[in-house]
This record gives sequence, C-alpha cells and structure tokens, in this order.
Amino acid sequence: MSISRAPRRDRVETDANAIHIRWMIRRDMPDVMGIELSSFEYAWTEDDFLRCLRQRNCIGMVAERGDTIIGFMIYELHRARLQLLNFAVAPAVRRSGVGGLLIGKLIYKLCSHRRQKLTLAVREGNTAAQLFFRSHRFKAARVLRNYYEDSGEDAYLMEYKPAEEEWAEFGGEPVNRVAMFEES
Repeated sequence: MSISRAPRRDRVETDANAIHIRWMIRRDMPDVMGIELSSFEYAWTEDDFLRCLRQRNCIGMVAERGDTIIGFMIYELHRARLQLLNFAVAPAVRRSGVGGLLIGKLIYKLCSHRRQKLTLAVREGNTAAQLFFRSHRFKAARVLRNYYEDSGEDAYLMEYKPAEEEWAEFGGEPVNRVAMFEES
C-alpha cells in the first residue's frame, strides 16, 4: 500500500521564488540589455555581447526567477583562470543574494575545472562593484591605467584565489604534473 502526499504549499511558493542559473541564449538579449542599460553609464551594446559570445572561450549565463531574468555574467575561459568580462544584477533585486549566487557558480567552475584564479577589471569610480567583489574575497591586484577606451578611466584588476578548503572539495589544489617529471 502506498501513501501519496499532497503537495506542500510552502514548497510551491519556494519553487516560484527559486533562482536558476543557466546558459544565456539569444532570446535573453532584450532582458540582458535592459539590465545592462540600467546598470552602467558606458553600457555594452547588443553587438558587443554577440561578438563576445561568438568566441569559443566566452560563456554567458543568466540568473532567472520564474520567467524573469534578474542578472547575468559573461566570462572567458583561459588555461589557468577565468576572467569575468561583464556582470550585472537588475536594480530591483540588488542586495538580495543574486550576485552572490552568480559568483558562487563561477567559483564552483573555477575549482571543479582546476583553474587557479578568477580575475576581473572594475572601474575606479564603481565603488559599489569594488565593495561587492571585496565582500566575496576578491582582492585588488593592481591598477590598470587608462583601461577604458570610452572614458580613459583607470580600473582595478581584482582577483579571487580559492582557499584550501575550497580546493579540498575537489581533491586538492591543481598540481603541475609536467614540472614534477622535469625535476626528476
């Protein structure tokens, strides 16, 4: 004899408010552009997004609640690192954990794919972004002079390097096996 349970009301409400992170697709562009334009004085154009996403090593992801896109990130894959190129959360849902979920996804990809660090450039005048990334353990590595062509503004190169306990979940830090054989 099997006993079926009625669906829990709180679970349905929770699922409706759940945030899902998935690959960015072409039909996401209007929503992504809306977030981009409301977030930055010098926003990327749709052509900038498409040109970037056509590259083999460039990936776009969106955060959505229900059918509404509430954040996105664009990053590049490199042999030893990930580089975050663009990142924004819709103004209406900022400070609600969406950005943290996106960063968490990148950190997971960083560790699970054995890359050493995550890097990004932040405008010198974008204090909110600097504080956000700093709260997620990013550190300013150096100043990039006249980095932005649109304004000539400097940028801070910020880096995130996983802690030992983060690497432990994936079997330990990456090892350069070639170097191990060269020393013998």
